[in-house]
Amino acid sequence: MQWKNTTDRYGSLSIAMHWLMLALLVAVYACIELREFYPKGGDPREALKQWHFMLGLAVFALVWLRLALRMAGAAPQIRPAIGVWQHRVAVAMHLALYVFMLAMPLLGWLLLSAEGEPVPFFGLELPALVGPDPALADSVEELHETIGTVGYYLVGLHAAAALFHHYFQRDNTLLRMLPQRRR
Repeated sequence: MQWKNTTDRYGSLSIAMHWLMLALLVAVYACIELREFYPKGGDPREALKQWHFMLGLAVFALVWLRLALRMAGAAPQIRPAIGVWQHRVAVAMHLALYVFMLAMPLLGWLLLSAEGEPVPFFGLELPALVGPDPALADSVEELHETIGTVGYYLVGLHAAAALFHHYFQRDNTLLRMLPQRRR
């Protein structure tokens, strides 16, 4: 098992972090979407909201490790090589995903703070970023929801691009990020 990135593929740590981040994002979205099936004020709805908050903040904490891993090791080469425009689009997409994973939890934290609500994080209560401010809360909530919708498209486009590269371009883009099979 290779922990560090090589010229041919991502290391086990980078691969694990990539798929963990996806699992967390799916869980964050699932919690906030599934809460709609329960009546307002009900225990299941409140629990799903709490998990949404905590998992979102876990994304924020782990994305810093993910960024450190990305900066510590060069990305494996795509073979056969892709065009310059495809490389630029890939860089822009990755930048957008990282901005998304940083901005959304911060906006959620700011939203809870502006609503005067506690900010839970797995048994801890994080400090408020601002004092209660209903007008700010309304603005941040709208922005958080809009960027949340954009997030569906970012993740979907990222997955579609990986599949396009694998099945149509027939390069190693997807294979570099899949766990290596035992021989």
